[in-house]
Amino acid sequence: MVSLRPALFLDRDGVLNVDRGYVDKVENIEWIDGAVDCIKAFKARDWLVFIVTNQSGIAFGHYTEADMNAVHDCMRATFREAATEVDAIYYCPYHPDGTDKRFCKDSFDRKPKPGMILTAMADFPVRRESSFLIGDKQTDIAAAHAGGIGGFLFKGGNLARFAEWALASFEDGAR
Repeated sequence: MVSLRPALFLDRDGVLNVDRGYVDKVENIEWIDGAVDCIKAFKARDWLVFIVTNQSGIAFGHYTEADMNAVHDCMRATFREAATEVDAIYYCPYHPDGTDKRFCKDSFDRKPKPGMILTAMADFPVRRESSFLIGDKQTDIAAAHAGGIGGFLFKGGNLARFAEWALASFEDGAR
């Protein structure tokens, strides 16, 4: 029998990296203070760690999925250099008002809907009641709650310190 594990879900832009509108190229990645340390600390606890990110820039033709994948590959390389990793990156390229008709649609994966969170829980042995998300927008928190997990709104600063506070708050019953 597979042992269920708690999971930390992280939004990408505004939580792991500075949100500059669209992070469409590797050279546009600017890490939030404590981002890599946050992941490292939760992996050291044997938590699952996921990135769940809306990427509507694809739907609006600002960049391609290949561009986004290059950014994610660079992020993963940074994590490996720090001797850590994320278990998976889930993204939603869709937006109902998109200009690229391939991606112009509503999607259950687009936050505030919980599709990416629920997919991660189906793909990995997640202990839902012990898991939470850190996001920088109310849509992130709404997605967390819709997925049955806690949610914490990050407004900047050091992500590792914020995540430790969120964990302590979560364990005390905050959601």
